[in-house]
Amino acid sequence: MKINLEILTPDKILIREEIDEITVPTTSGYITVLPEHVPLLTQVQSGEITIRNNGSVENFAITGGFMEVLENKITILGDYAVRSKDIEIAKAEEAKRRAERLMNEKVSREDFAIAEAELRRSLLELKVARKRKLTP
Repeated sequence: MKINLEILTPDKILIREEIDEITVPTTSGYITVLPEHVPLLTQVQSGEITIRNNGSVENFAITGGFMEVLENKITILGDYAVRSKDIEIAKAEEAKRRAERLMNEKVSREDFAIAEAELRRSLLELKVARKRKLTP
């Protein structure tokens, strides 16, 4: 038996398919959802989503959002999410350097918060992308 999954961000639908299971970072820790899971609504925390389907594994980086599990369907509304295979390490490293440079300059609190969020996102992308490179 499978469970339906949708991962959406404000600008696109990242995935819409039937899967075997998903592990998601939440404010309560990592949660694995299998088919016929009880109804659930939870806040998604920044981290790595792992999807298992037909013996293969696919990972996503997500910066936060919400997950609903209802009637054998998972819907994740993410602030920002990206497939690990779509992460460009060079771009993520450049974003990290840019954010660090901005944080070291005398900038407003708002600009500092924006740079800090960019730094967190780029570090997450690098972690997920590098993990993918190590996994066969």
